[in-house]
Amino acid sequence: MLAVLAGAVLHAAWNALVKSSGDKPLDTALVHLMGAVVALPFALWAGLPTAAALPFMATSLVIHIGYYIALAGAYQHGEMGMTYPIMRGTAPLLVALGSGAVLGEAPGAAAWTGILGITLGVALVGLAHPGEALHHRKALAFALGNACCIACYTFTDGLGVRAETRAGGSVWAYVLWLFVLDGFAYPAGVWWRRSAEGRCAIVAYARRRWLLAALGGAASIGSYSIALWAMTKAPVASVAALRETSVLFAVGLSTWLLKERFGAQRALGACVIVAGVVALRLA
Repeated sequence: MLAVLAGAVLHAAWNALVKSSGDKPLDTALVHLMGAVVALPFALWAGLPTAAALPFMATSLVIHIGYYIALAGAYQHGEMGMTYPIMRGTAPLLVALGSGAVLGEAPGAAAWTGILGITLGVALVGLAHPGEALHHRKALAFALGNACCIACYTFTDGLGVRAETRAGGSVWAYVLWLFVLDGFAYPAGVWWRRSAEGRCAIVAYARRRWLLAALGGAASIGSYSIALWAMTKAPVASVAALRETSVLFAVGLSTWLLKERFGAQRALGACVIVAGVVALRLA
């Protein structure tokens, strides 16, 4: 539980980095490209994943491209304090609803209490200004699409990492090679869609931001590695919900660094999220 909470901090940190940039798609691409560079030596040390994991990894790579597109779109059109809670809070509810059919893991009553508490708290935080959220329909659409992508890759990688460990492999081989392969597909798409002048701007931008992007990539690797490891030890739905406590840290960062509004409803939502975490701990 403590490990997943630490991963939530890391996840909020790299999302704040993307939101703080002037070019959301480019910074998303740069963070994950540098993440692949950071992951490569560790992946070589961990060894190749087993054949049993490869179909899951291939599926996850496709889903993650959709995730990055939706993430960049959400941050392009809306505040982090609104979009991050919506996309991160809806996803664990989708995972919990589908985990019985997909994973054969139906959450118990106490686990459902925690999952619903976290989801409700996240909704309170993200929809502190519901009229504003509905006004930014593009941001809302991207955020909800992103939530569907998160649920899909959570199922895929949850099954994949378990197949990897059953076949005698390791969590680290799965997640590190996933980041290595994943770190080039979306950046290649961003590069291809830019003009010659735009590509020159990408190079100049990367020279200024590469160190921050490397830190963001490392945070992303750490966050997801912890989550996948936890999925081999605990029900996927509970891990997915607990991971979304990153919303607490994201709202704090968006208020402190990005000067976004906080308010009483977001404070109430934060308290509800904490209550949900306690319920999950007691499940």
